[in-house]
Amino acid sequence: MMEKKGSAKTFGGEIVQYKITSEQLKSDTTFRVFIPGSGKYPVLYFLSGLTCTDENFATKAGALKKASELGIALVMPDTSPRGDGVPNEEGWDFGHGAGFYIDATREPYSTHYRMYSYITQELPGLLSKELSDKLDLSRQSIFGHSMGGHGALTLFLKNPGLYKSASAFSPICHPSDPRCQWGQKAFTGYLGSDSSTWKQHDATELIKTYEGPKVEILIDQGSADNFLPQNQLQPEEFEKAAKECGYPVKVRMQEGYDHSYYFISTFVEDHLEHHAKYLK
Repeated sequence: MMEKKGSAKTFGGEIVQYKITSEQLKSDTTFRVFIPGSGKYPVLYFLSGLTCTDENFATKAGALKKASELGIALVMPDTSPRGDGVPNEEGWDFGHGAGFYIDATREPYSTHYRMYSYITQELPGLLSKELSDKLDLSRQSIFGHSMGGHGALTLFLKNPGLYKSASAFSPICHPSDPRCQWGQKAFTGYLGSDSSTWKQHDATELIKTYEGPKVEILIDQGSADNFLPQNQLQPEEFEKAAKECGYPVKVRMQEGYDHSYYFISTFVEDHLEHHAKYLK
């Protein structure tokens, strides 16, 4: 059951925040849905980055007007399970706000941290049931930012045909690499110390064995992103792996842009148009 927490009319459509009790996350969670008007629309999921909620993209990205013009519904989930009963850890890059869009296998996180199954199975199933007159779940695509860019790429590559297209802003492309401290911390905590299991959640590794429709992936990366020289993102590794296996990937290095929503809002219309080619 989806409980409507709030809504607003915008650009001829409506943006609504819903609250549910998730079976996968074993907790309450919220998400936002933008529906352009009175028709039935294809769905584009946006997965947000570390520390974000379901609010950030909706209020900061400037995507709603273009989505309305293109006739694309947007679905914006939270980035992790939350609540008093959900295990957490001090720090901003693990625990609440940092689910990494994987299913944890290590206790005490394995009970609640099942963002992969929540995004790929539970949420679309719920939307198909509750909003079947407004959303066409046979046409869905996915994009995201940073940790959410990692999520968008990996969910797309792990589920050939589930999503029509994928794109990302400054994604964490190679989290299993020892130089990527975000990935080392998250994967050790959620999956355990056996790093051989991490590759199935790493876009750079997944694209090497991908078998499915080779739809061009669009990635925008800011050249002034402070996480780039820290090796947290490594778009060059993903681009190299894609080229070696003949997968079409367009990585655009955007001069002078950083990791923020100012960057996302500058290029978000390009991403919406990219997905519209495959959704319409």
